Amino acid sequence: MDNKSKNSLWSYLPITFLTALFCCVLWGSASPAIKIAYELFRIPPEDTASRLMLAGARFLLAGIMTIAFGSVISRKVLIPKRESLKYIGILSLLQTIGQYFFFFMSLAYISGVRGSIINASGNFLAIIIAVYIFRLEKLTVKKLVGCIVGFAGIVLILGGVRALVSGGSISFQGEGAMLMAALFYAFSSCCIKIFSKHENPVVLSGYQFMLGGLVLYIIGAAMGGQLVFWSSGCAYNLIYMGFISAGAYTLWGVLLKHNPVSRVSVFGFINPVMGVLLSALFLGENKEAFSITGMLALLLVAAGILIVNIEIKERK
Repeated sequence: MDNKSKNSLWSYLPITFLTALFCCVLWGSASPAIKIAYELFRIPPEDTASRLMLAGARFLLAGIMTIAFGSVISRKVLIPKRESLKYIGILSLLQTIGQYFFFFMSLAYISGVRGSIINASGNFLAIIIAVYIFRLEKLTVKKLVGCIVGFAGIVLILGGVRALVSGGSISFQGEGAMLMAALFYAFSSCCIKIFSKHENPVVLSGYQFMLGGLVLYIIGAAMGGQLVFWSSGCAYNLIYMGFISAGAYTLWGVLLKHNPVSRVSVFGFINPVMGVLLSALFLGENKEAFSITGMLALLLVAAGILIVNIEIKERK
């Protein structure tokens, strides 16, 4: 980090914290926003085609917003380099098409609270994939402990080891799809880390959102789906869902530019917390959110993310 970044307003701790908190509130509101969208657009759980169109419209809009925000911040129009097109294609396949196909499917069958906690498994899967597949980092004791603690929370919300073995309370459309979404997220996180060495991460995110969103929308339309705006609430909801990704990714990128990665990533533990609290607030899922199992699972997942990302200085 250069001196200019150190002297930036974005590197001032209260600003860093408040901005990171705002990003986490946005990401945490994704699950309740999507479930509310299903009601507003009157999309039943079995209507996969219309869900794909909704996801596609969201990310097409998010991509446009991301490039617009990034261009304003950079004071120039963000256009990808020709050699970056392959990176955008790979990311759109993993992060938008793959991840959100399963994410949108899952939330049609499970609660926002359950989805928010299970989705956090992507943080721990990303470490395993970065270590054993991409060889991007080494597995330290701290990361191992964080992953074990975090996965313990995931297992707990899924019903415990007995439920995993019997599979009685777990469905592919619900919990299984959310785990698949987390897996795609993990792979895309590693790819972004690699590709960002060659291209501006905001450019990568914005254009892969647009490409992935367009593909999802076309597939949904070809399958016979429909996206009917029954009220003005549908438009407001769609714009907000687009802003969730565009606003959070853009601001998070700005924080990473002006701060050490560890200083920003440590705030990631707030994501599942916000997802659970906002699901309780907007979806009325208080009983599940504040149950002993729900609270303990959330605590374990948040603690796992915190342990993995916290920076420990070695004694000399």
